[in-house]
Amino acid sequence: LVFSRTKHGAERLMKNLDRAGFSATSIHGNKSQGQRDRAIAAFKAGSVRVLVATDVAARGIDIPGVGYVYNYDLPNVPENYVHRIGRTARAGREGRAVAFCAADEVAELKAIEKVLGTRVEVAGGVRWPSKNDTRKPSAKRPPRRRPRRRSARIAA
Repeated sequence: LVFSRTKHGAERLMKNLDRAGFSATSIHGNKSQGQRDRAIAAFKAGSVRVLVATDVAARGIDIPGVGYVYNYDLPNVPENYVHRIGRTARAGREGRAVAFCAADEVAELKAIEKVLGTRVEVAGGVRWPSKNDTRKPSAKRPPRRRPRRRSARIAA
């Protein structure tokens, strides 16, 4: 189950996954309830391997056997992250949640960590620097020196 922040993003991601050979479908606000129901049924039956969704699927949808939830985009509302990852590891089963975080999503990540009350593990252990990071860079470059211009002398 892959979550995208926007309807257009979900549709674009679904088409790219499908082109890459992953059978995928999507559910979002531009789909009718019938289309959503058919997409979920196909995902549950295993005829579609990847379901790409917006937060419309984050609440109230029980899909047994979801082993992985991917957050392709972090949600704007941090509580939605909790609902998204709640789609896996249901009824005592194991599951994993993976979130991709772009440099421009650091604020969303920090808001999610605040709601969770814990830091989110970052693969590779390296976090993006925040805009409010006041630490100075470790290797400071010397200032560039410009060559002095000589004034033109007029011969008398």
